[in-house]
Amino acid sequence: MKNHMGAPERLPERAPAPPAAPDEHLLEGRTARLVEEGLAANTRLAYARDFGAYAAWCQSTGRTLLPATPATLANYVAHLAAQHYAPSTIDRALACVLAAHDHAQLAKPATTAARLALRAYRRERAQQGHRPRKSPPITVDRLRAMVDALPDGTPAGRRDRAVLVLGFALMGRRSEITDIDIDDLTSTADGLELYIPYSKTDQDAHGEIVAIPYGQHPQTCPIRVTRAWLTDLAAAGLTTGPLFRPIDRHGRIAAHAHPAAGRGRRERLTSQSINLIVKRAAAAAGLDHADAYTAHGLRAGGATSAAKAGAPMSAITRHGRWADGSPVVAGYIRQADKWNDNPLHGIGL
Repeated sequence: MKNHMGAPERLPERAPAPPAAPDEHLLEGRTARLVEEGLAANTRLAYARDFGAYAAWCQSTGRTLLPATPATLANYVAHLAAQHYAPSTIDRALACVLAAHDHAQLAKPATTAARLALRAYRRERAQQGHRPRKSPPITVDRLRAMVDALPDGTPAGRRDRAVLVLGFALMGRRSEITDIDIDDLTSTADGLELYIPYSKTDQDAHGEIVAIPYGQHPQTCPIRVTRAWLTDLAAAGLTTGPLFRPIDRHGRIAAHAHPAAGRGRRERLTSQSINLIVKRAAAAAGLDHADAYTAHGLRAGGATSAAKAGAPMSAITRHGRWADGSPVVAGYIRQADKWNDNPLHGIGL
């Protein structure tokens, strides 16, 4: 199964139109860039790849790129299904084509036929034994095993421990973890307050402060492990800038500035680096299917563990920066409730 599709650079240009009056015209340069960058960076990249694949298919089959017809969308779904793409990837490709219509100020085509084709493909894959691929949730027991497997007494070990424990406690997305700056942390009598300047559910960047309380066990207490890593950073003369940074094989923490993804031109870990830290720790802990673990497991594990402990959905969505009533969080709660409220408990089996 393929993981991604072809790779263009940008979403389509707007549809040709008569010259606009000044009040209707977007100026080139900063205004146009700000409009395009209103989408999250990861969304822009994914949509750019998806739109490139769609454009190549339209060209090879002689179809009109935009506006698309309902038949074009249905046939494109069938084409992707024949290439054995995951249903979630096809669903994203449809969303990309529809977003391209918005971007070009065109009416969106009906998607009924395309959605029915995708539903049939999902059923076909289910009958063939395919299951959705998900990163296993990193529950508290798994987190503790991963942390215990990290090397003691090294900056890399302390950094990785902070990545895992703080990421879990934050219920953080990879981008949120990599974008944390030292100045985003504020110590309080109750723990840490972590400022998140923007997130997937805060596209307008109003910012949010997440409260992180002390843990019960020193090895998995987000406050203690974060402070241990901050001590390493301070010893290297780093008291501002990115919280999580690369460390070379000699144990030197990256300090020099250079262009990097995220907030500012500073040295910081990438999203892929966070994934590798999770996978290495899972392998060192001897977890089954260690390579299947990703940074998303920290977010899922934090929410699942909170639900199992009885936290209400509203508190989980607020803490993890999900939208109110998120079906994703509802799924985590169902995972916990199938054991907490299992009807077979106490029936005498």
